[in-house]
Amino acid sequence: MKKVFDLIDLDCAHCAARMEDGIRALDGVVDVSVNFFTQKLTLEAEDADFDKILKKAVKICRKIEPDCTVVIK
Repeated sequence: MKKVFDLIDLDCAHCAARMEDGIRALDGVVDVSVNFFTQKLTLEAEDADFDKILKKAVKICRKIEPDCTVVIK
């Protein structure tokens, strides 16, 4: 499954790269992209574990940049 999420208050391109690296290291992640310019997180992961992986990805984003919010619709 592949989904795109908006990011609010992502202030640093370096932080975006660190988020991407952290999420990519999670088990079950097929591909991930954190785009600083478009303020988007694109996550592709195994269907069965997608929600669990997404929760871990959100925690990684908050740990790296506490003011950044991942908009989950």
